[in-house]
Amino acid sequence: MDVARLCSSLVRIRSENPPGNTAEAVEYIQGFLDTLGVQSTVVRSHGGRANLVSEEADARLLLCGHLDVVPALPEGWRHDPFSGAIEDGYVWGRGSTDMKGGCAALLSAYKECVDAGGEPKVRFAFVCDEETGGEYGIRYLLAKNLLQPCDCLIAEPTPPLCPAIGQKGLCRLEMRFRGEPGHGSLYPRMGRSAIMEAYALLEYLHDLHGHEFVADGETRALIERSMKVLEETLAAEGQGDILTRIMYNPGCIEGGEKANIVAQHCTMELDVRVPWGCSTEHLIGLIADRAENATLRVLSVFEPTLTPPDTLLVTALCAEIERVHAAPASPIFQWAASDARYLRNAGFSVADYGPGEIDTLHAVDERTSIAGLEKAVDVYRGLIAAYSS
Repeated sequence: MDVARLCSSLVRIRSENPPGNTAEAVEYIQGFLDTLGVQSTVVRSHGGRANLVSEEADARLLLCGHLDVVPALPEGWRHDPFSGAIEDGYVWGRGSTDMKGGCAALLSAYKECVDAGGEPKVRFAFVCDEETGGEYGIRYLLAKNLLQPCDCLIAEPTPPLCPAIGQKGLCRLEMRFRGEPGHGSLYPRMGRSAIMEAYALLEYLHDLHGHEFVADGETRALIERSMKVLEETLAAEGQGDILTRIMYNPGCIEGGEKANIVAQHCTMELDVRVPWGCSTEHLIGLIADRAENATLRVLSVFEPTLTPPDTLLVTALCAEIERVHAAPASPIFQWAASDARYLRNAGFSVADYGPGEIDTLHAVDERTSIAGLEKAVDVYRGLIAAYSS
């Protein structure tokens, strides 16, 4: 089966998260690995959520991907989002870019190595919930000591010449604001609105966003290169400083009792992305001090992470990218987050690199080019060979 058809088959297996049921996708991949003589184990975590880990005693490289996808409504799509249609040089559908295309390319590369008579020294880990934070996927596998530190490639979509070797930090915070209720006709002269307390914090975060953080030495040079790639990838000139600034999103907010009552409560969930050079501990302290009438709960927190560019993983991966694309590879610092942060913090060297049309990620008409899939297979095959010699 070629990589496009394998990707199409995975897209047709629905695995939206929520609810996060990846059992059918795991079963499909386990069957594929069985045909190659690869032993693998289904690892079930909370609620029976399915992950898959393969066995290889001498493995020096872990190949990793997530099988969950974000939900998709059918309206506005050129093809049904779960059709896996192959047309006009693309595989179409939810997850084709993020990241069933990458998973298909990993599997296809492994198969090509086996078909050529090789004995790949790699392991696989396919997980269930990267899209919702990784608690029952990669974090569960690490907590159960089912994965040991080694070099790791995650097939997340990236620009074709740019493996991602670092990521911004992340804070997810729940804020519960308390107000003093009163009659709406008397506000703002009387009463204290919990909703306006939340608004004041957002204004403060906007002020913090205006400050640019500057890293030192090689990290600074890496970030400056990454800023240019970010602008090209997002077709957003002048937006590269996303990497050097605090980014914040009040993704969920709920408050108030009635339009004519000064709001007594307001709950807000914040997603804050933290640049290199900014301490998450210091940032959380600033937020707590500013929102003195709120209760703050830290849902998750991670400092920025980085795999040094001179490691074997990065140099070997860049060599394969340059061989396949006949152009210089340029490692980058990523503006978003992936399971890489958990693995780096557990002692793994990690790079994200994979196929996909990034401008369609999580969007209507998500798709991945067949040419991109095939080049990713070529890169992965070379990397597998380098780790198996």
